[in-house]
Amino acid sequence: MAAASEIHAPGTPQAAIFVEGTSAHWFQHFAVEGGVTAGRVLTAVRTVQQAAGSVNLVIGFGSDMTARLGLESPPGLKPFSEVTGGSGRRAVATQEDVFFWIHSDRHDLNFEVALAARRAVDPLGVLARETPSWVYRDSRDLTGFVDGTENPAADEARELAVIAEGAGAGGSFVLAQRWIHDLDAFAGLPTTEQEQVIGRTKPDSVELEELPANSHLGRVVHTDEDGEEIEIYRRSVPYGTSTEAGLYFLAFTDDLAKIDLMLAAMFGATGDGLHDRLVTFSQTVSGAYYYAPSRETLEGLGLSG
Repeated sequence: MAAASEIHAPGTPQAAIFVEGTSAHWFQHFAVEGGVTAGRVLTAVRTVQQAAGSVNLVIGFGSDMTARLGLESPPGLKPFSEVTGGSGRRAVATQEDVFFWIHSDRHDLNFEVALAARRAVDPLGVLARETPSWVYRDSRDLTGFVDGTENPAADEARELAVIAEGAGAGGSFVLAQRWIHDLDAFAGLPTTEQEQVIGRTKPDSVELEELPANSHLGRVVHTDEDGEEIEIYRRSVPYGTSTEAGLYFLAFTDDLAKIDLMLAAMFGATGDGLHDRLVTFSQTVSGAYYYAPSRETLEGLGLSG
């Protein structure tokens, strides 16, 4: 078996990252005790893969776990750090070691995989957090606005989400956050004011002609030195109950600096005196960065690609 750290370009991303249209989702984060061997971790992950079968499964490792498994870390991989700024809010950091994104069109099958995952990893540490989620209406956030309007098409998504070369080639960086919305407060705003907060029209998700600089869209859209828009690939879905609900934000990128920039702008940490109005109505309660290795890298670890 080839050492996973020897595998560079080209690489094939995990297929489940790009499977769109699934309606049921489940996210799990595990913290693994320090003395647990890499072999035991991989045995547990292999068990989860076998339980998943035809259910889509994406596997991610935190920076510490990536090193513990003997993988060569892609440049820029790091634990998620708290983001604070002039907004008075913060992007909370809750970094764990192993991440599973389970998705299909059946909540019951997702549950079975999640249960198998918890049983497999329990002896190694703790299930720090899990979030069953689902698609709401025509892919809308619970605020009623369409989510992911600017998400790229499949071919472009791969270009944006997949590390092209060098260490980690074929893999992706992952941001996983859970946001809790104050739906009652947001619903109390007139629709026109809600649109000013988001930066888009509510019925059909058209960008406002006069985009407020402190709107959500105004804070997350940036361009590089060549004037090209900086983009990431989003796979976010709503979750919750009637008393606590929000958005499970999931994004893939080839460079964590892109996400760092967007979060800094949202939370007022860019020095321009502005922050995203959306954080007035939504707060993070978790946040972590992961590395989703390529299929070849997983195979090098003795896992299924």
